[in-house]
Amino acid sequence: MGERDVALPVVELTVEALAESVLLHLPALTDALVETIYEQNPAYREMDAVPRQDLWRSCHDNVARVVQMIADSDDHFDAAQATGRRRAEQRMPLDDVLKSFRLGGRLVWEALIDEARAQGVVESAALLDVASKVWEVVDRTSSQVAAAYHVAERQLVRADERRRSTLWEGLLHGPGKDRAFIQEAATVLDVPVHGGYAVVAIDNLIDDECTTSLFVRRFAGLRIASAWQVRPQTVVGLLAVGTESPVTVLRTLRDVVHAPAGLSGVVSGLAEVNSAYRQAMLARRTLPAGQIDVAALTERLPEALLLSAPELAEQLVQYWLLPLMTVPAAERELLLDTLDKWVLAAGSVRRTADLAHCHRNTVINRLHRVHQITGRNLSDEGLHVELGLALRAFRLFPPAA
Repeated sequence: MGERDVALPVVELTVEALAESVLLHLPALTDALVETIYEQNPAYREMDAVPRQDLWRSCHDNVARVVQMIADSDDHFDAAQATGRRRAEQRMPLDDVLKSFRLGGRLVWEALIDEARAQGVVESAALLDVASKVWEVVDRTSSQVAAAYHVAERQLVRADERRRSTLWEGLLHGPGKDRAFIQEAATVLDVPVHGGYAVVAIDNLIDDECTTSLFVRRFAGLRIASAWQVRPQTVVGLLAVGTESPVTVLRTLRDVVHAPAGLSGVVSGLAEVNSAYRQAMLARRTLPAGQIDVAALTERLPEALLLSAPELAEQLVQYWLLPLMTVPAAERELLLDTLDKWVLAAGSVRRTADLAHCHRNTVINRLHRVHQITGRNLSDEGLHVELGLALRAFRLFPPAA
């Protein structure tokens, strides 16, 4: 026991002396480590994310700190933490960063062993003590690298999310004419600058982004690039439709979307997306409450016009249909349904009867009843357009009972 007590200080002094000797060759050791990383860690060559001078400086500082900690057992993690932050910013994969630290640890170990043998230290116990210290320090240093990397990575993710959100807001609400902004948005969202675009606005009834990933894959199958943003109330999709048929786009949306949604018309490029977004939101508003469908603006232009001019829509309802609110609900719905079909039939009693599945005399009687209640003459020329708009407005802005 006494012999071991006397031997331990000698080993500790040997480790300190070895470390100090290795530091005398630090530049050459750094050169060797850089070459080893390029040979055995291909990501540093293939990604070209870390400049050679940056790698050399990082290797130099970290080898110095590792050797210093081996010598004095104090914590010197500034170089490791700086490397972790820097590599996260450079988007270098953490596994490759840690692999480089293991390569550095092996090189330090080999340098210490060579120095020990040069000094005549050949005892296995002393060499094992050196190895234990080396890998204990490398492990602790690697943990600091990983911790700093993850902190920086989270900060970068938050910054990326904020920038992405800013780009979305600029596209959907800004003028969208700044060429540099549009180019950056296209790069970040991975969509083209030019070509036909449509926007879809979907009620946000989803819990996560898995559904939007499905949308991306489905449209990619049609060779349509898309980008999606999950907002508090709405999921917005940019569809780079190009020359794809709007019918195909609408059919695909109706197949994958299971919530109320609106689809814009096609605009000429990413710079016009703000107009398409307004159209999509307007198209969504044309859906009656509770209806699950994708409302295409091109199919609902009259409703969109009425929603854009609510005062005029109210005037139409009051002029044509407000008196119908005085009759029982069942009769009112029957008369409104007959008027819908009569407008669809362009005033043809016979076609209206076919659509309503009733006798033509029944249609005549119902139209006469409408005349009695409203005082409006349904035989006036050209009233079908006005009455049709009034009926659509009634559905969009039902008067209070």
